[in-house]
Amino acid sequence: MAALPPDLRKALLNLPQKEKDQLLARLVSQDAVLTEQLAYRLLEGPEALEDRRTFLRTQIDDPVRGYHQTPNDLLVIVRQLQARIGYHAKITGDVFGEVELTVRLLNNVFEHQPAAVARLHGPTQPLLQHLARRAQEALRQAEKLHPDYHLELADAINIMLAGLWASGAAPLARELGLPPHWGAF
Repeated sequence: MAALPPDLRKALLNLPQKEKDQLLARLVSQDAVLTEQLAYRLLEGPEALEDRRTFLRTQIDDPVRGYHQTPNDLLVIVRQLQARIGYHAKITGDVFGEVELTVRLLNNVFEHQPAAVARLHGPTQPLLQHLARRAQEALRQAEKLHPDYHLELADAINIMLAGLWASGAAPLARELGLPPHWGAF
């Protein structure tokens, strides 16, 4: 994003408050993400964070449990849910929630879709690669969190890693250097 030339910036800051307010409202309304971020920060507040997480947990739990004709059908759903988790983090700045929800999503796949993740072969390869990369990213994000969060996440992450290593994605996990057990604390 280009910076404002100093003269224009000075002129803009010297505008009457009413005009600045109108310009600000027009600019903010043109960016949907910024609008939602401001609505979260200014209207909902941090109290709504747990409600948003609960809503996402419900979304994550339901579609993964159903029947999927092909591993690619499941992959499409997992990617859609992962996009919702990423959007949640972008709006709220909730890194802990992003890690927790991603781990929950992966655990649900390993638990409820054992046939889809059992073997690494042609049809399952894209799904298993996606799951391994998401597990790697979740671990990377978890490592950056405050150590107090490590205690909260450790059990779920270890379940995720056990599911990953017990599935057809084990060779992919080995390639990515993922540990079979997470003990960050």
